[in-house]
Amino acid sequence: MMDLAYVCEWEKWAKSTYCPSLPLACAWSCRNLIAFTTDLRNDDQDLTHMIHILDTEHPWEVHSVNSGHSEAITCLEWDQSGSRLLSADADGRIKCWSMADHLANSWESSVGSQVEGDPIVALSWLHNGVKLALHVEKSGASSFGEKFSRVKFSPSLTLFGGKPMEGWIAVTVSGLVTVSLLKPSGQVLTSTESLCRLRGRVALADIAFTGGGNIVVAAADGSSASPVKFYKVCVSVVSEKCRIDTEILPSLFMRCTTDPNRKDRFPVITHLKFLARDMSEQVLLCASSQSSSLVECWSLRKEGLPVNNIFQQISPAVGDKQPMILKWRILSATNDLDRVSAVALPKLPISLTNTDLKVASDTQFYPGLAGLALAFQDGSVHVVHRLSLQTMAVLYSSAPRSLDEPALKRPRTTGPAIHFKAMQLSWTSLALVGIDNHGKLSMLRISPSLGHPLEPKLALQHLLFLLEYCMVTGYDWWDILLHVQPGMVQSLVERLHEEYTRQKPALQQVLSTRILAMKASLCKLSPCTVARVCDYHTKLFLMAITSTLKSLLRPHFLNTPDKSPGDRLAEICAKITDVDIDKVMINLKTEEFVLDMNTLQALQQLLQWVGDFVLYLLVSLPNQGSPLRPGHSFLRDGASLGMLRELMVVIRIWGLLKPSCLPVYTATSDTQDSMSLLFRLLTKLWICCRDEGPASEPDEGLVDECCLLPSQLLVPNLDWLPASDGLVSRLQPKQPLRLRFGRAPTLPSSSSTLQLDGLARAPGQPKIDHLRRLHLGAYPTEECKACTRCGCVTMLRSPNKTTAVKQWEQRWIKNCLCGGLWRRVPLSCP
Repeated sequence: MMDLAYVCEWEKWAKSTYCPSLPLACAWSCRNLIAFTTDLRNDDQDLTHMIHILDTEHPWEVHSVNSGHSEAITCLEWDQSGSRLLSADADGRIKCWSMADHLANSWESSVGSQVEGDPIVALSWLHNGVKLALHVEKSGASSFGEKFSRVKFSPSLTLFGGKPMEGWIAVTVSGLVTVSLLKPSGQVLTSTESLCRLRGRVALADIAFTGGGNIVVAAADGSSASPVKFYKVCVSVVSEKCRIDTEILPSLFMRCTTDPNRKDRFPVITHLKFLARDMSEQVLLCASSQSSSLVECWSLRKEGLPVNNIFQQISPAVGDKQPMILKWRILSATNDLDRVSAVALPKLPISLTNTDLKVASDTQFYPGLAGLALAFQDGSVHVVHRLSLQTMAVLYSSAPRSLDEPALKRPRTTGPAIHFKAMQLSWTSLALVGIDNHGKLSMLRISPSLGHPLEPKLALQHLLFLLEYCMVTGYDWWDILLHVQPGMVQSLVERLHEEYTRQKPALQQVLSTRILAMKASLCKLSPCTVARVCDYHTKLFLMAITSTLKSLLRPHFLNTPDKSPGDRLAEICAKITDVDIDKVMINLKTEEFVLDMNTLQALQQLLQWVGDFVLYLLVSLPNQGSPLRPGHSFLRDGASLGMLRELMVVIRIWGLLKPSCLPVYTATSDTQDSMSLLFRLLTKLWICCRDEGPASEPDEGLVDECCLLPSQLLVPNLDWLPASDGLVSRLQPKQPLRLRFGRAPTLPSSSSTLQLDGLARAPGQPKIDHLRRLHLGAYPTEECKACTRCGCVTMLRSPNKTTAVKQWEQRWIKNCLCGGLWRRVPLSCP
């Protein structure tokens, strides 16, 4: 149901140097980046307020930033894209952090706002109007459009043309609401207003959004005897100035304060949260005493206002049109609990009404997606249903094993219970991160079934449905991989491919790279499929090269063709099955392939990779019975072989213009035309599998010719992606790892990291830029960056300034080709 995956803690530090910040703030982005706070105390007892940002796959590589806040940080909030972070403090200062050079371990703050001396108690980005809802009852449908639909939701503020305006909204302790808007010019437009005319202390607040573009603020003064107040906030821009209008909404008193038996038992409201940022009609409240708590869930509804019979007799029409009123109604409440120390709410946009309680608790409809997490001071964590508040799973604190410590030598823990001070659920609700009162970070897995007995087929359907959601939204799917067992990988990859092929061709084209990256990350988890990881990444690289090179082609006469030169190239190569490359080339308008000489020379490394890869595939054809050899799947992939064939034709034409851009082969005969030979063999192999359906076996003559290739041409070593150093393929159920911030662990050997053909690298062997295909040397001197997911390494700065190379590099400037984020790596270990 719920278990501990790993714990990451700080190295032993001098007494009172590090301490968890009070209050402790934590945030989890849709890119699976986690931000949390601590305080660093120096010898003069002065506090430095730190923000720590880490990737869940490499938690020990934490990036710590001196926030520059003069007071304790009270709020952290990621934006909807997961690439920018807001921090707010107890002095009213708000900072916006963004990645420097698109690196996940390099952050800078250039803009912000301030309400001087007024602590911030609630903070949120303005809504951008994008909401993709999950229809869990249609998880078996064939179309993604039926499973996930775009909900009509207005942005908080729009620019000319309907584009959402970026910015943030905050609530202060004195009852002010402040809005900052980011103008396209980079300036910040800030305005501050009182929530209502009679300002009062706001100890707790939360912010939610409505489908009509309004903002709802919930506020409480901390006393359970006082009402929880709600306000509607409207933001607009009038005469280049930000305008804020507020309106009072119905308030509520917690049920425990109106119950005579509990009236004075829970004097303080400790937690106030909307169930979701885009669900302003449902709120969660927690009232506490020194040792216990009580949680209530409330819902805002429209109810008919009864009309007196006298008025109905005077005007019968009044009875037909009954006036409506908004009223808060309690949905559920818990019994007395241990004191709640932290609350984590789900982020998935699943709309659950009171009538959905029975449906949502059914095993068929993913009960885990309807849960929220409560942490208690006794160290336990409960997952409860977000509306009924019924407990669905419980985890009691336990000490994780150390990587280098035998189980028998583990000391017994004594003293006060360690409990979470801040918690966050992942974006699919399959993982939970908690920061405890000692500053340690704990990662928990949460099963989507939450204890319900599941057949393997239904468990697979759970994970498949959430993988599809991540594929459509672009969210990172690391937390889903936590639940994938090696035996499930093959079925998941096949089912994912089946669902993908059922979609419309236009949607398939949009998702083509994302599904390859998803398949690659799944295949890392099983030793039976790990060889395919190289193939999927190579196909991503091949697709990127093909589209980049085709985009360089321009029609000779701008107004004549109906199709682009790249489309005509694909059409002619598919139609003409001649094995002679020159006969295929004759059918093309070579004037459309004319490029600048400097451009052709700058592309030589990419063209060399195409030539080397074709040679490698043909040489490996006689060994096609070995699925552990990288490139195996290409031998039956007609689409990929067709792309390689098209590129060979383009390279041949460009070689006539600039011979030095051609791939370089080391041949045993001076008269050997290597390009013609490879194209002839590649075409024969392509003919065997170009049609849809089962591929035919290559004839013996082709296999014999491929056997002779190593004696005709020197076969180069292809540098595949390095073995991943991440955690997800090494985590084992019920065996949590203990890690340390700042220290790379000696991870237990994974069954999927076998030494496959072509993956072994000798010590001191030159390293390579995987995207530019440039050799970096055994000890690179250039700054490099690596992908947080696939391990792809490339130089941080471009060594070439030509337009074509810039066009190629723009494809992966923000993200790796697999969609992972970049992180700067030390010079000594790219």
